[in-house]
Amino acid sequence: MTFIHKLAVVSPKAELGKDVYIGPYSVVNEDVIIGDGTHIAEHAIIRPGARIGTNCKIFSGAIISEISQDLKYKGEKTETFIGDRTIVREYATIHKGTAHRMKTVVGSDCLLMAYVHIAHDCIIGNNCIISNATQLAGHVRVEDKVTIGGMTGIHQFVQIGTHAFVGGYLRVGKDIPPYILAAGVPARFAGINHRGLERAGFSSDVIKTLKEFYHIIYRSEYNVSDALKYIENNVELIPETKHAIEFIKSSQRGLI
Repeated sequence: MTFIHKLAVVSPKAELGKDVYIGPYSVVNEDVIIGDGTHIAEHAIIRPGARIGTNCKIFSGAIISEISQDLKYKGEKTETFIGDRTIVREYATIHKGTAHRMKTVVGSDCLLMAYVHIAHDCIIGNNCIISNATQLAGHVRVEDKVTIGGMTGIHQFVQIGTHAFVGGYLRVGKDIPPYILAAGVPARFAGINHRGLERAGFSSDVIKTLKEFYHIIYRSEYNVSDALKYIENNVELIPETKHAIEFIKSSQRGLI
């Protein structure tokens, strides 16, 4: 049974699923969709354009689908999508898209810790963990199963590959390829995300192949483009290295 606290302000034009909880002093505007079983804690604010999935938890003070801070935003009708079972902790902020992409997306089964900021037009995959006070500028794309440490700043248009682990207190100005560790200021390659890959069920053979792949990318005498040519002509590829090659070739900002 859906419960709306008498001190909450909920627009009659908002669409609420079954068993939704809306806590006191929270605000849910018009043009909002909230899926079954989602819990909105006290003092949370859900702005127009929010599309929140099922069984999510939005904690106190979080703000979802606020208008962009991009000065080019002119009030166009855009959206913010949050997948199922995602947790948004205290005072995290997620801004809606602009005309560039028309939407901001956070996937399913994600954890956004306290004071995280997800700016306009970001795309966050599934099963991502973004730690306290990390700030993502506009247009950042994060693939599935990425972990980002606390108080890290990520430049606009940066891409972060799947199963990457990004340390805390970092300044990330270039793309972070999949399956690796990023550390240092500014962020730099710090090896394979060995423990994370093991926990995710990757075999020792796959991990060994990825280690050899990134040794050629980062530790050989080749520059990146020549390293890719060497790998494609001389190394047997697996799905993970094929994905890494596609990611690297699509990079617009260059690699850390």
